[in-house]
Amino acid sequence: QVHLVESGGGLVQAGGSLRLSCTASGSIFSMVAMGWYRQVPGKQRELVASTNSGGGTDYADSVKGRFTISRVNNAKNSTYLQMNSLKPEDTAVYYCNARGYSDRYSVFDIWGHGTQVTVSS
Repeated sequence: QVHLVESGGGLVQAGGSLRLSCTASGSIFSMVAMGWYRQVPGKQRELVASTNSGGGTDYADSVKGRFTISRVNNAKNSTYLQMNSLKPEDTAVYYCNARGYSDRYSVFDIWGHGTQVTVSS
């Protein structure tokens, strides 16, 4: 089994910064991609940023230029999301997602429990 542990959420004033971290552990043969999603009550979970094993990244338009996702650290199976210039509309529960192989033939696609980010105006 593979597990994700997230950390780094909290309360910050508008314009401030937070860094979220996500580490996967367990039976991991190779990591394909890791990403961060967020969700507010009554809305669908949306992609914030993702990175793949090749170093490619993808960002939601609303966070481009403000958020940066790190490349997957293959030794630690981890990634972090640096969030700068935070806005009240960034308030949400942020979830880490990881996709990969637990052996040569078995894939995993798992979610963390989420971490709350609250940006006050």
